[in-house]
Amino acid sequence: SSRKSDRKSSGTGRTRRTDLSSASPKNFANIEDEKEDENMNLRMEAFEFVWSKIESTIKDVLRDINMNVFSEIQTWVHQSFDTIRSLGTPEFPEATQSFPIITDANSKRLFTGLVLTKNMEFVDDLLTFEELGKHLKCQGCHVANLSSLDFTAKNGVGGCLRSLLRQFLMSSLDPADISILASWYREENCNNPVVVIIDDIERCCGSVLSDFILMLSEWVIKIPVILIMGVATTLDAPRNILPSNALRCLCSFEFTLGTPAERMDAVVEAVLVKPCSGFIIGHKVAVFMRNYFVSQDGTLTSFIRALKIACTQHFYTEPLSVILLEFASEEDNLVLEIERYGLSPEVICKHVFELPSCQRVRLNKPTSESLAHAFSELKRLQNQWRAVVLCLYVTGKGEKVRLLDLFCEAIDPESYNQGEFDTNMKAEKDPVLSSSRIKGHVICKAVRLV
Repeated sequence: SSRKSDRKSSGTGRTRRTDLSSASPKNFANIEDEKEDENMNLRMEAFEFVWSKIESTIKDVLRDINMNVFSEIQTWVHQSFDTIRSLGTPEFPEATQSFPIITDANSKRLFTGLVLTKNMEFVDDLLTFEELGKHLKCQGCHVANLSSLDFTAKNGVGGCLRSLLRQFLMSSLDPADISILASWYREENCNNPVVVIIDDIERCCGSVLSDFILMLSEWVIKIPVILIMGVATTLDAPRNILPSNALRCLCSFEFTLGTPAERMDAVVEAVLVKPCSGFIIGHKVAVFMRNYFVSQDGTLTSFIRALKIACTQHFYTEPLSVILLEFASEEDNLVLEIERYGLSPEVICKHVFELPSCQRVRLNKPTSESLAHAFSELKRLQNQWRAVVLCLYVTGKGEKVRLLDLFCEAIDPESYNQGEFDTNMKAEKDPVLSSSRIKGHVICKAVRLV
C-alpha cells in the first residue's frame, strides 16, 4: 500500500547502522536510550493508526445498523412535508408576520417522529442523532440538532430559538425572534423541509419544551418544521412531561432503533472478531469490559472508552506493539523490516517467540523470515477461529446467544481444555450438575444447535 511505502521510505531515514565494537559503555547506553525513544515514537504512531481504524469502523457499523430506520424516517419526513405544503404556501409578507394565517387546530399540528433508543444513558444517542442529521441533510433537508441543554428553565424558549438561528443562519442574534427564521426560510429555500432533532426529551425542562412546541405549531404553515424527538425508555414519555395543550399539537409517528445489545454485538463482530486493526484484547480484559458494559446499563460509549484505554495501555507498555502497523495491513505476504522498529532484530525475535501464539508454531530459528512466517501463520489461524466463532453466533442467535458472551468464552484459555469441554457438554444434558462447574456454557449451547 502507499502508506506502507511511505513508512518504509521514512523508516529508512531513521535507521542507523552503528559500529558498537569501539563504543564506550556510556555511548552504548545513549544509543540504547535513543533506540527506546525511537521505539516509543513508533508505538505512538502505530497507536494513532490502529485506533483511527477502530474508531472509523465503529462509526461505520453504527451508521449501517441504523440505516434502515434512517431511511424510514427520511421517507416519513418528505411525506409529512408534502402534507404540510398541501395546506397552502403563504406569500412572503404573510409568511414573515407574527399573526396566524390559519386558526384551524388540525392545521397547527406538528408532525413528530418519536425515536425509541432503549438506552438508559443518553451518551450513546448523541452519535446516533448526529448521524441521522447528516443523513437527512444529504437528502436535502434543513436540519438542526438540539440537546436537553437547550431546554433549560434558565434560558427558556429563547435559548432554543438562539440555537436554531445559530445553526440555520450561522449567526447568533439577540433578541431571538422566530420571524427571523421565517424570513430566512423564504429567502433561502422554501422547497425543502425543516427538521429539528431533539436527542433526549426526557432530560428537557417540560415547560420550556411545551412552549417551544406551541410556538412552532403557530408557525408550521410558514416554516414547515418537522420534529424528531429521541426517547430512551418508553414511547409514552411525551405524555409524562408535556401538558395536554402541547400534546394536542403533536401528530406522532413511532420509530425504534436496535437494542444496545444488538449494537454491541455488531461492534464486537466488526472490531474484535473480524480483522479490523490487528489489535485483540485478552480474556481478562474482555470479561472486565463486558462486566463494565453491563454495570453501566448497556452504555456502548463506556465500552468504547474502556477499549481505547486497553489499546492505549497496550501500545504504551508493549515494545512489540509497533508491529501492528504491519500486522494491520491487508497484505497476505507479510515482510517485516524489524530494524525499523527501534529495537535490534535479536531483541524483537526474543520477545516475539516468547509469546504463546508464536510458540504454538514451534519455530526453532528466530530470524526475520521465520518471524514473518509466524505472523502469516497466526493470521491464518485467526481467520479459521473467526469463522468458527461467527458460525456459532449465527447458529445461536435464535436462542439469544450474545456475541460478547461468546467472544469472552472463545478467548478463554481454559475453554480449550478437553476435559472441561466434555464436562460442560454433560452439564448441558444433566441439570443436576452444579451451574458453578459449567464453563463455556454459551459455546456448548451454540454447539448443540449446530
